[in-house]
Amino acid sequence: MPPETKRLAPADYSYGSTAAIVTSMALVVGFEAADIKKATIVSGLFVIALADNLSDSLSIHVYQEAERIERRRAFASTVRNFLVRVFVTLSFIAIIAMVPTELVATSVVGWGTVLLVVFTVTLARERGVSPLGEVWKHLVSVAVVLGISRFVGVAVPRLFH
Repeated sequence: MPPETKRLAPADYSYGSTAAIVTSMALVVGFEAADIKKATIVSGLFVIALADNLSDSLSIHVYQEAERIERRRAFASTVRNFLVRVFVTLSFIAIIAMVPTELVATSVVGWGTVLLVVFTVTLARERGVSPLGEVWKHLVSVAVVLGISRFVGVAVPRLFH
């Protein structure tokens, strides 16, 4: 009999993937609105992939310890969160490296939307709820985040110019 293989459940990557998707899209949209160069956008994404990610992973780990989650499970969850966020953020960096500057924001928002929709549908099916309703709810939330990011990207340079 073959060894049992454990399927990666949405709970194993839900926080990390969602945070990386939405944060990456927001940073790119805000920086694009502020007319920031590609190299600066990529630098910002690397900071998010490493420093912010480590900070969030540590925070999740400490929270899980406070909740008295079994030590091995908490550590595995922390590592999965970190790796998923790095991988997702690197996918955005790859897109930025491949597309012309004028297509960066559109490409990143398109890629992020595809990732979020696929993840949302997977999670909705796992939970036994309507994927359409969940996708709608998540995309509206992302639209609000991107709108705020664009506003900040336009407003801050005007205030400090």
